[in-house]
Amino acid sequence: MNGPELLKEHADCLKSRMGACFPGERAVFRGHDLHVELKDMDWIELYVFGVTGRRFTQKQLRLLQAIWVYTSYPDGRIWNNRVAALAGSARSTGTLGIAAALAVSEASIYGRGVDIRVIEFLIRTRKALDNGAVLADCVQDEMTKHRGIAGYGRPLASGDERIAPIMTLARTLYLDDGPHVQLAFAIDELLLTGRWRLRMNYGAIAAALCADIGLSTQEYYLFVFPTFLAGMPPCYIESAEKPEGTLFPLSCAHIRYEGPPKREWQRPDHSQE
Repeated sequence: MNGPELLKEHADCLKSRMGACFPGERAVFRGHDLHVELKDMDWIELYVFGVTGRRFTQKQLRLLQAIWVYTSYPDGRIWNNRVAALAGSARSTGTLGIAAALAVSEASIYGRGVDIRVIEFLIRTRKALDNGAVLADCVQDEMTKHRGIAGYGRPLASGDERIAPIMTLARTLYLDDGPHVQLAFAIDELLLTGRWRLRMNYGAIAAALCADIGLSTQEYYLFVFPTFLAGMPPCYIESAEKPEGTLFPLSCAHIRYEGPPKREWQRPDHSQE
């Protein structure tokens, strides 16, 4: 059914299985009273429950929180943080600047687009291997199709400083040896010993850890949405404290201009008028 009949069915009401607010009475969050049954949840526990509808152990939540913390860099040079910093320099509001910075975090090369591709690849490859496929063939197929593998390779640096601390924590929590984590490291070894010479980056190991916890592709995408958030307000604040418009000024000498050459402009002669 579609068209007017579909719209009529949904007119004058909002049908929801997620929750509702009853002003002056209560708020329901995924079927639970927010202020009674869920009142003792910390923020990440509530957030992940909202995304998945499932409860996680304290060890799993500790790991999920660390995945956020370990990649919250307050560096205004980073592509999405730069938007927040420029907003401060332009005297925009913090909400607009940070919302815009989160929006550009969807970048297909560096941001959420990579996260989707890497967890899809790991889950798909793990299933293929369970059905008898060969890892080298799976990797070669992915390289042929996309000319690269999401989660492997990193601009400017061959290694990733976040992998060691997140794996150290995962080991202390006994969450470091799941099938997708094992696969992520097996791919890393294959790429290093082969002709590609690509190293695993944080995107691959974060996706592998979350896949082993049971997050689907969509759940993982929504979970990592705030990953960069904690680093953005400092960038906005610092640039807002400096003189307006002084963030990343670019002189004309730094612009590679290939248009018409410099021309001499003559003042109009009005004496003949």
